[in-house]
Amino acid sequence: MELGANPLLWAACRAFLACLILTPIVRDVFRIYGLVDHPDRARKVHAYPIPRVGGIPIMIAYAFALYQFAGEKTPLTEYAPMAWKLTPAVLMIFATGLIDDFFGLEPWQKLAGQLAAAGLACWAGVRVFGIAGYAATWWSIPLTVAWLIVCTNAFNLVDGLDGLAAGMGLVAALTISAAALMAGNPPLAYASVPLAGALLGFLCYNLTPATIFLGDSGSLLIGFLLGCYGAVWSQKSATLIGITIPVLALSIPLLDIILAIVRRFLRNQPIFSADRGHIHHRLLERGLTPRRAVLVLYLVCALAAGFALVVALPYGIHEGGGRRYYGFAILALGAAAVLGIRQLRYAEFGLASRLLFGGEFQRTLGGQMQLERLAEELGQAQTEKDCWRLIASAAREFGFDRAQLSLRGQCWEENFRDVGSQECWSLRVPLGGGPDALQLERPFESDVLPMMVARFLDTVRRGVQAKLQEWDEQPVA
Repeated sequence: MELGANPLLWAACRAFLACLILTPIVRDVFRIYGLVDHPDRARKVHAYPIPRVGGIPIMIAYAFALYQFAGEKTPLTEYAPMAWKLTPAVLMIFATGLIDDFFGLEPWQKLAGQLAAAGLACWAGVRVFGIAGYAATWWSIPLTVAWLIVCTNAFNLVDGLDGLAAGMGLVAALTISAAALMAGNPPLAYASVPLAGALLGFLCYNLTPATIFLGDSGSLLIGFLLGCYGAVWSQKSATLIGITIPVLALSIPLLDIILAIVRRFLRNQPIFSADRGHIHHRLLERGLTPRRAVLVLYLVCALAAGFALVVALPYGIHEGGGRRYYGFAILALGAAAVLGIRQLRYAEFGLASRLLFGGEFQRTLGGQMQLERLAEELGQAQTEKDCWRLIASAAREFGFDRAQLSLRGQCWEENFRDVGSQECWSLRVPLGGGPDALQLERPFESDVLPMMVARFLDTVRRGVQAKLQEWDEQPVA
């Protein structure tokens, strides 16, 4: 099937004009009634209250561009059913975002709405049928739902600067539209082009300084629609190349949500909690202004889109035209992603890298095994001197220079190293009532298992106190 440029251009123009006219009207109405997003120094950068209902004009403009008026005859008419089949799913995700904008939803409530919308999309025929040549069987629906949930939340997370999420959505919609045209897929092009037009109209009011925000109704809607488009595109081919195009088109939002999940996991922080660690936040902390940070991310999105279109060449321009560049494109994009993440200087990833590749992980694991052995051996100690022998040996291994133990009227002391004039810090660990205590000294510059010191002290204290209680409960001979 072929589709001329004029009908697509007309659909994009209708969406653009509708959103251009509706956005200021919706903005002013909600500003009058005080339904605005208030500044928050912790996470938000705007200085005055701004309405966050951008999803309303985008939704109306998108539907207006798809609607075929009575007597209107265009080649697009036969392609409309694909987009209209998604109406229940789109309305569900839009309603979820709108309710969250007005009343606020708990994370599990938002997730429930997203799951319902993803299920409706699967029922409408949106499916990811395979990855990298592996056909999906029973796991096609879970895979599709997971893909839609990730895409939906990805755009919700990047919506932190004026024009950022809407601009990324515009680039992604144009990329998928162009790839669909190159592949001879008019229904997909017809479904995605109106979204690009609506987002372009909305950006006229959303760029710095923004007078209206997307809100969850807008960001969730954009992410969900683009996720559906990507799934439809992947149906063209279950090969690795087929799934790569939508991933590249949505690369920055997807990368941001992956980084957020990994960061919060490493910090033992709830996945759905908010923080200032997103990519745009890191760019601001590196000294970029909000406008420049948005422009940098636009440029990266455009480069990823270019790679996506290069990968799409085998399907639409000439056989093998883009396939020959596929490996180079993926390697180049992967290298760029690694360098970009390094420039963001996430403390969590630097620490994790040192733990995994700098030997810290192995040392920590070995230290933990030593502590488990020490706890077991203290539990088997028969006398106070046995406890001292075990503690002294462990203190030497954990980098202490001197140890002194007072236990049940007895005292032991040992210097493990000659520190000379080296500055040290000392601590006293009470082991029970009275004078029972462990005194330790350690140089400031020592790097011997520094992360395990607190665990060592806790293990010794608990082990010795358990032995004291055991000895006190024994009957006197």
